[in-house]
Amino acid sequence: MTIRYAHTNLIARDWRALAAFYEQVFGCERLSGERDISGPELDRSTGLSKARLRGVHLRLPGCGEDGPTLEILQYDDQVAGPESVPNRPGFGHIAFAVDDVEAIAAEVFARGGSAVGEAVALEVEGAGSVSFQYLRDPEGNIIEVQTWD
Repeated sequence: MTIRYAHTNLIARDWRALAAFYEQVFGCERLSGERDISGPELDRSTGLSKARLRGVHLRLPGCGEDGPTLEILQYDDQVAGPESVPNRPGFGHIAFAVDDVEAIAAEVFARGGSAVGEAVALEVEGAGSVSFQYLRDPEGNIIEVQTWD
């Protein structure tokens, strides 16, 4: 059996705006046309009733043509949730390796994102030195940007 990582799903309040953020800040590229999915199969797969979702897949930078994607989808019927925090069990954040943590953070802020904490540098035993910062995209999802020395 062959196993290959395929995608990470991010449920958005406004999929178009959130996809544009990841395209503009991190260089993600639209992989295909827009998705518009509904019907009994979606209801059975999600356990929801009369679900409809729309969105797009974005090719992640640096992963090549067959690399994993970031799937940004929006359900018509949304349920509010708590703010994402770094120490909540479950999926915590998406990370991007960048050349300049501060420059990317400034770009995130300029496009409606915010900081979770401060930019820091630390030594990781056996791995080297890393500079990183936790940020939030415009919808509050946590992003880590990092540079390894």
